[in-house]
Amino acid sequence: MRDDFEGLWKDYIRIEQAILYLERNFREQPTLGEIARSVNLSEYHFHRLFRRWAGITPKQFLQAITLDHARALLQDSASVLDASLEVGLSGPARLHDLFVTHEAMTPGVYRAKGAGLTISYGFHPSPFGQVLVMATEMGLAGLAFADSGEEEAALEDMTSRWPKAEYVEDREMTAPYVVRIFNREEWSPDQPLKVVLIGTDFEIRVWETLLRIPLGKATTYSDIAERLGKPTAARAVGTAVGKNPISFVVPCHRVIGRSGSLCGYHWGLTRKRAILGWEAGVSGAITP
Repeated sequence: MRDDFEGLWKDYIRIEQAILYLERNFREQPTLGEIARSVNLSEYHFHRLFRRWAGITPKQFLQAITLDHARALLQDSASVLDASLEVGLSGPARLHDLFVTHEAMTPGVYRAKGAGLTISYGFHPSPFGQVLVMATEMGLAGLAFADSGEEEAALEDMTSRWPKAEYVEDREMTAPYVVRIFNREEWSPDQPLKVVLIGTDFEIRVWETLLRIPLGKATTYSDIAERLGKPTAARAVGTAVGKNPISFVVPCHRVIGRSGSLCGYHWGLTRKRAILGWEAGVSGAITP
């Protein structure tokens, strides 16, 4: 499985340039030939590479990252969140496609900035670049992405959130999380992924709401604020979303602007587009 992820990671690096090209030119709806030429590949080889990486065609991916698609994601998002709450998805249960169960650290642990907490960490290849996994005895506590050469900055970013914790590099301990998170065959309600949320009460409430956004759907900062009973707190929600320590699993990438714009992403808009495009493909949210 490690070799599979390394291959996917290399594919992601190769097509990152193509994603940037699409990001700049999606309004012109470039042809397959134009996209392939932007990365100096033939149409045939580019098409095969893209299908192998994403499981969808470049045309489908282009559709997935347009603003029209982003707006379409919003059409029933509010009702999706309401329905999730109505069926009792507020505690350990099937919160979304990864079958996540979660618990929050006590407020004291957060106020103590992680003092007394031991966090293991390790860098691993993933379909969306190098990923930093952080875990405690209770479960996954952090997941961050890093471009080549930026691993140290990603580690500093994450460790600064809980500066008094003890950090131990242990790739053997963190490696199983990568398989569990990025291999869809491992997404099972019988073996839920355990995550630990470490933040303020408000941040944890926001992150729990993110867990209720299904694959292939999206919501907005203002919708989350409304859901939390704080309709004027959209900006505070945005700050909490930006501080989400467990990327991808707690899907902050599924929060977009009211107009359909993708807004920001702590680990880069190119990666956000890539993740949304991949999710749209595997969820059947886009047409052939």
